[in-house]
Amino acid sequence: MRRRLKQLYLFLLRENLLYLLAVVFALVLCSSILISLLEADISFADGIWWSNVTMTTVGYGDIAPHSQGGRIVAAVIMFCGIGLLGTLSASFAALLISRKMKENKGMLPSSATGHVIICSWNERAKAILKELRADAQTADSPVVLVAEIEEKPVDDPNLFFIRGAADEEALRKANLPEAKTVIVLGDDQADPAARDAKTVLTVLTIESINRDVYTVVELMSKANEQHCRWANANEIIVSSELSSHLLASAALNHGISGIVADLLSRQRGHELHSMSAPAELAGKTYLEVLVAMKTSRNATVIGVMQRGGGFVSNPAADYRVAENDLLAVISDERIRT
Repeated sequence: MRRRLKQLYLFLLRENLLYLLAVVFALVLCSSILISLLEADISFADGIWWSNVTMTTVGYGDIAPHSQGGRIVAAVIMFCGIGLLGTLSASFAALLISRKMKENKGMLPSSATGHVIICSWNERAKAILKELRADAQTADSPVVLVAEIEEKPVDDPNLFFIRGAADEEALRKANLPEAKTVIVLGDDQADPAARDAKTVLTVLTIESINRDVYTVVELMSKANEQHCRWANANEIIVSSELSSHLLASAALNHGISGIVADLLSRQRGHELHSMSAPAELAGKTYLEVLVAMKTSRNATVIGVMQRGGGFVSNPAADYRVAENDLLAVISDERIRT
């Protein structure tokens, strides 16, 4: 509490509002004392009420001065009070407008916690943000964008913008130590080699600040994948390789790209996602889990992600699902256990 009061005091002092508030307080106090001395039927408590009502031009009329001196006090507080309150209101309005402008320009640090950080802004980042907002888990969650652009690119109340390159200063302003996930996108303005080098450097910076954050990285060349692994990235997506696989699959299996797009998007159709294996299914065979999930939750299990291991797609019928395994499922909505 003392810390908050100190912060409030320093804020008022820094914004030159403390002096203005002191003048308003002094005017109310002095006018209350004078009106209670000049008017026999007005107490000091009533004088405070009258001063506030008169200064704000509300004018209830329940208390009114009758003596000449009291009317002079009333005239002074009317003229001075209107000016002071107008100045105070204008100062607060200017402060709010200035803060909003600074937020849109990415000049203020973020206090978000458990949030997602997106490094760089491009069409892929725009699509990522739409997908995050389409998912119930992240529809209203804070997302912090760190990018070298002029101002906040979209009107999203839960998107916070930090202007600058994804270096240590900008990432700390994005409150990286309290973040849950970081998505590192390549810089479209750089050539492919420099782009991946910059991405790896960003990952190293992220890991040096918060080793517990989950890092998803986009690379252009598979040759740089190992560098990202050495930097402790959690998931690496080589965009050129992924596109090549999808193009080849589409050539061999017509229409497959539409199916993949439908499964990966949360904005239409069913979605592909991971979930913890339900406790009652631990130790069961894949076939038993497949039937149980389809029967009880209308979800299709297509594979098992082993904790600390790899992904087993379409396991054998007698494969045993361990307690800590993750299930890759297709369902109409995200399943929570």
